Amino acid sequence: MRRWFVACEPAVGGLGVSLLATPAAGERRGFAAAGPTPGMEASVIGDLLPRDRRREQPAIVVPATDRAMSYHDFFTNAYKSGNVLRFLGVREAATVAVDITPAPEPLLAFLGAAQLGAVTTFEPTSEARVTLVPVAEEAAYDLPPGAKLAVYGGPPESPATTHWEQEVWSENPGFPETPVDPDSPVVRADGEPYSHRDLLAAGDDVVDALALDGDSRLAIRTPLAAPATLVGLVAALAAEATAVLVGDSERPVDADAALVAADVTAPEPVLVSVDAVSL
Repeated sequence: MRRWFVACEPAVGGLGVSLLATPAAGERRGFAAAGPTPGMEASVIGDLLPRDRRREQPAIVVPATDRAMSYHDFFTNAYKSGNVLRFLGVREAATVAVDITPAPEPLLAFLGAAQLGAVTTFEPTSEARVTLVPVAEEAAYDLPPGAKLAVYGGPPESPATTHWEQEVWSENPGFPETPVDPDSPVVRADGEPYSHRDLLAAGDDVVDALALDGDSRLAIRTPLAAPATLVGLVAALAAEATAVLVGDSERPVDADAALVAADVTAPEPVLVSVDAVSL
């Protein structure tokens, strides 16, 4: 396993970032949703969701749909999302397939799966225990026995399909401590697995490169299904900043830093290119 550290050089329009590989630190198991103690680095994604960091500051903003969720609501719904997935049969190493759109629900499903030690893929036709898609796509999916279909963005047509928002709303607003291996995969893209440790290390490097803090607003200008989108989310949560989910668009938003796709021109004063975020 490798940990990635940032080396910065001046670049037109912001920061040029290269990532240098060095051996990772010792092994450790984390506990999802428990949160790191003061001075301790997060070891799994769930460590980024401690209850004592819930507050009214926006955790995520989605300009395309004019939606925002506070840290309080985002964390609480992440706990609830994990509980819904557990109810649907998701366990450690299971796969959750998500058709991601500009909305909080796909990212909450990722966080819910991560707390369980499950793997998320944004390739919705992949074989999975649970498949989460926009309600408009419900009819396109005929899943095999044992697999569960859930939809977000409205109620489903079929009574066999889970209405995601309804189930999340009705769930327990707490999530029990669940041991998760930091080196276990948390997301899979193009057949490649990326671990909790990988995403956290890359997120930390984005935080350092952009000097993110609790007052920052990070525009995530990457293809939504790319692992870099999750790196941007992890970076924002690690810095207690606000993530502004833009997608691979150049639309102006209220942000002061950006993680950008290679072909996107960003108006933010400092940026990191997705090509520089190696996992």
